[in-house]
Amino acid sequence: MNIGETLGRRNFLRNAGLSGAALALAGCSLDGAELFAPKLEPSRAVVGADGSITLDFSSDIDVLNYAYALEQLEAAFYVTVVTNAQFTTIFAANEQRVLRDVRDHEVVHKDFLAAALGSARIPNLTPNFSGINFSDRLSVLQTARTFEDLGVSAYNGAARYLSSTAYLGVAGKIVSVEARHASAIRDLLNPRSGDFAPSAFDAANTPQTVLAAADPFIVESITATNT
Repeated sequence: MNIGETLGRRNFLRNAGLSGAALALAGCSLDGAELFAPKLEPSRAVVGADGSITLDFSSDIDVLNYAYALEQLEAAFYVTVVTNAQFTTIFAANEQRVLRDVRDHEVVHKDFLAAALGSARIPNLTPNFSGINFSDRLSVLQTARTFEDLGVSAYNGAARYLSSTAYLGVAGKIVSVEARHASAIRDLLNPRSGDFAPSAFDAANTPQTVLAAADPFIVESITATNT
């Protein structure tokens, strides 16, 4: 990957959610109890000269940064999906509506966490979607299923590291929506089947498992300590 391509992707991810601020105000209840103040506890994340990020899971703030990293990835993916020139050709009208709704939710999640974390948030990530064919319906939906299942398992697995009940409450409000996304995507892939919820319990994956699965889709290396 050349420097121009890297910067282009970095700028795309930074700008992908420009409309997200308005969406967040319209779609989230940002009352005083929910808009927590992470500035009271600085991030312990270490950002290397090469852009690598090490998150310290003994810090609630870095657990939130973990969620923020995944929401950046999901938001960038769905923005790319719906802006692809073939979007309205390969997806039926009802499928377009679902994917646009999921896009809007993910941008809200990303912008909400960015605003809440403030100066304690990690840098913008650079997506690597080179292995995804955005002009192919199956490639898009299978990747979406991977991201949604991964996101649900990440929130479930990270909950144990949060000491703040306020943060747990916010995470719960996000993961419940992510689970609905997973069901919707699974139903698009296999309509009216048991795939919408294949198990009575969702997975709760470790940060190491989640980050390893996300690694091919992110240029920067992200690792977790104190897990």
